[in-house]
Amino acid sequence: MPDTLDDTAVAGRLRDLPAWSRDGNQIRRRVKAPSFPAGIDVVTDVARAAEDADHHPDIDIRWRTLTFALSTHSAGGLTAKDFDLAATIDRIAARHGAE
Repeated sequence: MPDTLDDTAVAGRLRDLPAWSRDGNQIRRRVKAPSFPAGIDVVTDVARAAEDADHHPDIDIRWRTLTFALSTHSAGGLTAKDFDLAATIDRIAARHGAE
């Protein structure tokens, strides 16, 4: 089981991910895709990356707006896995022209 990060480590990791914010024991990011189909493409690519990482975000889809939430439930908090997948989500969103 991965180790949870303390508040200092979480703050440090968030500095590298400015689009993400902490919400209790999770980190969240809202992404606006250029179109609904582009948003679904983002979700599809995130789903593939999540499967590869064996770490799965909560995803809310509202037309072109996608909200991603990450937490390592098995560890009871935030771990490096959350921040690694967050960085991957950022790259995927950018590749699809989402902001």
